Order: sequence, then structure tokens, then C-alpha cells
Amino acid sequence: MNDPSGLIAIAVLVIVVIVVALVSTRSGRQVPVPINTPPQEQAPGDGKLVAVVVNPTKFEDMDQVRRTLERVCEERGWQPPLLIETTEEDNGTGQAKEAMDKGADLVCALGGDGTVRAVAASLVNSGTPLGLLPGGTGNLLARNLDLPIDDIAEAFRVALDGDDRAVDVGLINVVVPGSTQDQPKDYIFLVMAGVGFDADVMAEAPEDLKAQVGWAAYLVSGAKNLSGKRFGAQLSFDGKPATHRRIRSIIVGNCGRLQGGVELLPDAEIDDGSLDTVVLSPKGVVGWAGVSASILTKQRRGHRQVEHHRCEKLTVRLGEGQEVQLDGDHIGPGLVLTFAVARHALVVRVLPAAPEATKAEAPEAADATQAAAEAAETDR
Repeated sequence: MNDPSGLIAIAVLVIVVIVVALVSTRSGRQVPVPINTPPQEQAPGDGKLVAVVVNPTKFEDMDQVRRTLERVCEERGWQPPLLIETTEEDNGTGQAKEAMDKGADLVCALGGDGTVRAVAASLVNSGTPLGLLPGGTGNLLARNLDLPIDDIAEAFRVALDGDDRAVDVGLINVVVPGSTQDQPKDYIFLVMAGVGFDADVMAEAPEDLKAQVGWAAYLVSGAKNLSGKRFGAQLSFDGKPATHRRIRSIIVGNCGRLQGGVELLPDAEIDDGSLDTVVLSPKGVVGWAGVSASILTKQRRGHRQVEHHRCEKLTVRLGEGQEVQLDGDHIGPGLVLTFAVARHALVVRVLPAAPEATKAEAPEAADATQAAAEAAETDR
């Protein structure tokens, strides 16, 4: 392709699929979500208690949200839900702990992926299941688990009646520039963590523009960062000798699906005890065009600018501090990053599995239907 405008268009597409999908839950704009699906027949819930940690900035009418949740609890035989709102100071971690202290049998996160991550931080290794209610525009963890993402009532029914599934949790230890090795910070992530380009875009998006146009503000920041320079990094996978690379971004995923069905990490599984990593090393806009083609065609080999790895531990030592993001949250710069995975450390409510008996009987039913049809044809 010799048309520079075409190269720029493809490069901007990279921003859309990699960055906007990760940051769309951070726009701060209220997201309209259908919450008026008709009730279903009542089922016994044994009077259990569910707590819903909700980000109130995501909804124009919190009373309507409350009524919807109360109606679903009533129809499913649960106690009225305990609603706890997040604050600027605490976006869900303390609220989830409060919910468990009050005896909640289930804790749901109603907000974007940032709220989900904050709530999950208190539920890791607790055995208390996490329910996912769609309150953002990304809802990436819910997408990767094939959960309802456009209907709060239906998602809430899945949380109340669904199956428990143990999933992995990504861990990251960050040594920030100017600190000592005795001052690292520990975080979790459930979807993806990024270092470099994607985090730069999040960090540099103008606040006033975000307030006006939401996620589109990241396109401005993305275009600015397309020509950003690569940086040096020492990468060590699973304790193997470190290799030096000049890179533009590293994305480490617990799961790999973005919005629009884009598979940034096609082989990632949320419960396989591994992390999937993509290392991006483009040079300028032209390089990003190649990266885009590689990602959109799911190429994993033969492209120096896009490398895929699978590991249980990754250590990244940077020549200078680079911005870091976790599930779309910009957390500031990091200098030494250690990624690991906690296998099956979080329990999430998912869609009920099809009964084995039903699956076993299905072929027999099909055979019976075919036999009946043949008999009817013979009678004619």
C-alpha cells in the first residue's frame, strides 16, 4: 500500500480496537442500559442475600436500577438486594469487603471493568462468587465469559441462578520510578494489563475533551502517540534468561476478546493457569499498519513487530519509566513489572451448563423425530 492516508487509517483502526475497547468504560459518561425486561416465573432462592456494588455515575436513574434489582430478587426468592455505591475515594474494593462482612452470599459489580476489578480485589480467594452486571460500554470480562451485556435484569438472573466458575486472576507487582525495591505496589487484573502505547493514550487523553465526547477523546491522544518512540525492555518469561527488545507496547492478558469480536490474544483462556502476552514493536505509523494487519488476521508467527507468548510469570525491566494500565485504568508509571497468575482464585457466576441428561437425550430425540417422519411418509 503506497497511499499514506491509507496507512494512517489502518493505524487509527489499531487505536480503536486495542485502546478504545480497553478504555471505553472510563469515559465517565452515563450509559443507557435496558433494565425493564419482563419478569420470569418465581424460583426459590432460599432467602439468600446479594449485595450489588454500583457505580452511580453510570446511570441517570438509580431508583429505576434499584426497582429492577428488587423485582428480580423477589421473583427468584432472594432477600431484597443490598446496594452499596462506589465513591471517588473507593471504587469498589472497600464496598465488596463491607458486603462480605454483612453476610452477602453473592457480590455483584454494577459498573465498568474498573468497578469489576475493584470489587474482585476483595473477593479473590474468598470463595464468595462475583456476579457481573453490565454498567459500562466495554464490559470486557462479561464479554469473554459470554454473559448478558445489554440487559441488567437478565444479567442479574444469571448471577442469582447461574453456575459457579473458578477463573484465573492476573497479578502485577510494580516498582515505580524513583522508588526502591522495598516499595513495590501490588495489583490484580482480570482482562488485560498494558505497558507503553495503550497506557500512554489513556494517560494523555485531554480531560476536558473526555468530558465532552467520551471515548472519542482517546483517538486524539492515540493519533498523537502513533509516532512515539520505542523503548528498551528486558523481558524474562518463566524465569528464562532475559532478552533485550526495543518495543512500543506489551499487553498481558488473562483473556483475549475485545469489543467487536476482535481477538487481540486469540489463544487466551481465562482458566488455564497461564497469561498470554503480545509484544508490539512497530516503527511509526507504517509499523502500526503492519501491526493492525497482523492482529486483525490473527497472525501469530512470522511478524517481528507482533510477538505472542504464553507464560505463568513475566518480568519486564524498563530502561525508563513507562505508563501502565490495568483493565482500562491508568495507574501511573512503572519501571520493573512482575506479572503472575493466580489459578482459579476467583469464583464468577456464569450461565448454567446444559444438563448432561438433556445433552445425552438430544441425539435420541432427533432419531425418534426422524423415524416418525419416515413412518408418516410411508403411510402416505
